[in-house]
Amino acid sequence: MTAADVRVPHARLIVVLAGLVACGAILWLSRTYTFYFDEWTFISTAPNWTFTTFFEPHNEHPSMLFRLVYWALLNTVGLRSYLPYMTLLMLAHLANVVLLFELLRRRSGDAVALGAALLLLVLGAGWEDLLWAFQMAWLASVACGLGALLVMQTPRRMAPATVLLAASLSFSAIGMVFATAAAVQLLLTPARRRQLLWLAPIGAALLAWYVVFGRFGSHPTPQPTPGNLLVDPLYAVWGLGQSLAGLVGEGGWVGVPLLGAGIVALAWYWRRHGADPLLVGVAAGLVVFYLVTGLARAQLGYEQSGASRYVYVGAVAWLILLAEPASRLPWRGTWRPALAAVLFLACFNSGILLFEFTAAKTVQMQRQVADLQAMAAERSDPCLDPSAHADPLVMPQLTPPAYYRAVDRYGDPVAGLPVRDKGDFEAARAHLRKAGC
Repeated sequence: MTAADVRVPHARLIVVLAGLVACGAILWLSRTYTFYFDEWTFISTAPNWTFTTFFEPHNEHPSMLFRLVYWALLNTVGLRSYLPYMTLLMLAHLANVVLLFELLRRRSGDAVALGAALLLLVLGAGWEDLLWAFQMAWLASVACGLGALLVMQTPRRMAPATVLLAASLSFSAIGMVFATAAAVQLLLTPARRRQLLWLAPIGAALLAWYVVFGRFGSHPTPQPTPGNLLVDPLYAVWGLGQSLAGLVGEGGWVGVPLLGAGIVALAWYWRRHGADPLLVGVAAGLVVFYLVTGLARAQLGYEQSGASRYVYVGAVAWLILLAEPASRLPWRGTWRPALAAVLFLACFNSGILLFEFTAAKTVQMQRQVADLQAMAAERSDPCLDPSAHADPLVMPQLTPPAYYRAVDRYGDPVAGLPVRDKGDFEAARAHLRKAGC
């Protein structure tokens, strides 16, 4: 008997209930969070958005549907509460957990799918995607991509799969992982190669978007250089290892031997059972993701590929890849408690890591709130410098005029809140005043 043969009663219900509990806990722990960093780029410019603005990239990413979601939120709930934004983030995360479970359950059985879903649910190493509402774009891309891979398992459902892949790429460039996976799967399945034509409109639309809008997207400072080509392989290898280590709540150099073990496990499975087209596609999508990202960001150092926002995306792909080898593990004798213990320890370690980051983020948000309160306090001060920044590190994009216009239109996110970080509040006020005034 192997892990693939194990049947878990009410497995889907367990995943959904666990997801609701975990997402509810994150919402409660993040109840004091507010708008942060890149969010202010959207918020401060939103009053000037036109139809063409929705097609403009955010950094290097297509963001059509993401901008539409933010536009809807700003013009309904406004800025008075961060809870609706975090709720959408948690709904996207819950969707990813459930969709991953459904995809793997059909291929690897109840037990393996349940374990993979739980690992993703409490992925502490991917904390940035779970504690910052702005990352709903990435999680929505993952959700649409997983949905596409799921419906593609039925050959006659290419129409909804194509729509989902288009949606995935319209939220962010993370969709390239799943578009690559889908294309490679079809290419390696002789009976389905003609279905590659379904993906042609997506490729044409993406190319047209890049020519008209995407190539004007901003890049991080320092700018990419030709030297990125040399660093790119190391960037990709490091990212692959970090996303795999993140599944057990670890990182750093631990990822190197784990990456080796993961490659060995896949090679062993493919040698014995043949290369599965979906798994080859997901592996290709994962490698392409890190290589393409490295071309734009390797100048920041190869370790940047281990950022938590990338770990979440890579972890989803690794869970799909390793589910098949895991399904062949024995499920008898001491193997049962041993495998259960490994899963428990991995989830526990990840959960503790996630809790620690929620606490650290809470402190960071107190500083952010103090900065916003300083902006409000200085509004009528004749010494206010309109080009100043309350905190160049936390919100370098935001100047007083842009902030005041946004809160006048969408509401004040810190109205009535007490100043908890008085030191940062006074420092921010000093930054906002003209020198010598």
